Amino acid sequence: MTELHKTVESFWSAAEARDWSTFASTLAEDVLYDLPQTRERIRGRDRYVRFNREYPGDWQLRIQRIVADSEQAVTWVHVTVGLEEIYAVTFFTADEEGRITTVTDFWPEAYEPPPGREHLVERY
Repeated sequence: MTELHKTVESFWSAAEARDWSTFASTLAEDVLYDLPQTRERIRGRDRYVRFNREYPGDWQLRIQRIVADSEQAVTWVHVTVGLEEIYAVTFFTADEEGRITTVTDFWPEAYEPPPGREHLVERY
C-alpha cells in the first residue's frame, strides 16, 4: 500500500466522520478541487474544507475501491444522501510530502449546484 493510498483512505474516512481537522491534514495548502459536472472549482485548503463542512444534507459514504501509486490515486465511492444512492469516481494527485494537491470528482450526471456556496467556488 502506497503512502498516497493511506492518505486518500484517511481523506475519505475523515470526511465520513466529519473530522475536519484530519481531513485538512491530508490536503496541501494550495489544493485544487474540480467538479466538472457543476463547472465549479475551489482553490485552497481552507475553502475546500469549508465547502465539505457546509455541504447540505445528511450524507454517508463508503469506499468501494482505491487504486494508487506514489503520485496519483483514483477512488470509487458509494454515497448515500437521504434515500438516494450515488456512485462517484474521484482522481487525486499528491505532492512530495504525500499531501493531496488536486481532487477531481466525477458524479453520474451534470447538475446545477445547490445555492449557498457561491462564496467558495469559481464557475467555469
